[in-house]
Amino acid sequence: MSTKQNKSLTVITIIAMMFLYAMISFVTNLAAPVGKIWGASFEDPAQAERMGMLGNLFNFLAYLIMGIPAGNILSKYGYKKTALSAIVLGFLGICVQWLSGETASFAVYLFGALLGGFCVCMLNTVVNPMLNLLGGGGNRGNQLNMIGGTINSLSASLTPMLVGALIGESLAGKTISDVNIVLYIAMAVFAVLFCIFWLTPIAEPEGAGRQITYERTPWAFRHFVLGVIAIFVYVGVEVGVPATLISYLKPVGFAAAGFVAGLYWLLMLVGRTIGSAIGGKVSSRTMVIWVSVAAIALMAAAMLVGDSVQIPMLTSWAFETQMMPLAALLIVLVGLCTSVMWGSIFNMATEGLGKYTAKASGIFMMMVVGGGVVPQIQSMIAAHDCLLSYIVPIVGVAYILFYALWGSKNVNKDIKVD
Repeated sequence: MSTKQNKSLTVITIIAMMFLYAMISFVTNLAAPVGKIWGASFEDPAQAERMGMLGNLFNFLAYLIMGIPAGNILSKYGYKKTALSAIVLGFLGICVQWLSGETASFAVYLFGALLGGFCVCMLNTVVNPMLNLLGGGGNRGNQLNMIGGTINSLSASLTPMLVGALIGESLAGKTISDVNIVLYIAMAVFAVLFCIFWLTPIAEPEGAGRQITYERTPWAFRHFVLGVIAIFVYVGVEVGVPATLISYLKPVGFAAAGFVAGLYWLLMLVGRTIGSAIGGKVSSRTMVIWVSVAAIALMAAAMLVGDSVQIPMLTSWAFETQMMPLAALLIVLVGLCTSVMWGSIFNMATEGLGKYTAKASGIFMMMVVGGGVVPQIQSMIAAHDCLLSYIVPIVGVAYILFYALWGSKNVNKDIKVD
């Protein structure tokens, strides 16, 4: 194959991966707002808060179950077959969630959330190492993941806004059937993506789908082990911060709260766009250090300010504004900080792993279960005091700062990786 053909195939593969990035956030971010709809059916406020986050927990529990198998599937069958299998699971997951509305069954919904989690786990296992390898690793690999993250954030920001607009100001008497249009869109996109991936020649990295001899395991690398913990914590922070914000702003109405939470994801898009632009020049470590400090400062300030200061905030695409606590704006701004953490942590944790990258990616994905566990812990505190619950993500970001400063250094360069 000529150099020109190789470059064209690489571009096609990168574009395909970007579409998958968008679906990862679409499926993942359905869990929080749709979960709130189910939670509203429980009379006790504390129970409603816990049950509302249960779908999110099941969505991320899938990572714990599927993380390592996904890495093994990737190693054995390659990127294209893994992606196609994930797309089928995604379609089935959304279909089951739609069925839960038709049957009014919370258990069926949780099963659908679990299937959706299997899908996004496998998709994450594919897109992150694939883009890192297509970019040649290092800063360029991180830059491609940042661009993918930008598209991911655009999809993520639209999801809670769309659900909020369909539900309106109050959750009272609403069911998942009221947001069927969102589920129909998701199923249609998955069907189209399956056709595209079936027909698109995906460039497989050298060694993908072939038998590889592993003398060691990814656990032999200290920076990877500490990175696994960092991603567990990070995903919990990323999900918990906007999900709890919806609960905090409940008094202003669900539609407004959903829109403001969507602004968090929109700012993640902005942050990832900036990160994509500077990713080729600024190291992952440097970016994570600075944004971690900023995120801690913003959340601490929100807790200190509380409801004492009110400011006008945008609450709809019609440019309507509503008085909101300044704390809400400070929490929304955290999205700028968390935006560059995922790709940067992944890049630091898998740097220098060579042939162990695919298996490491599977283990890495397993720890994304933090996106279900950490918000659940935060929701227990939020049931009594939403702002106080932000102590949980503050502690989490403090660990990420530690990882960037000291834990991300590869001290196992003596291990053969080719």
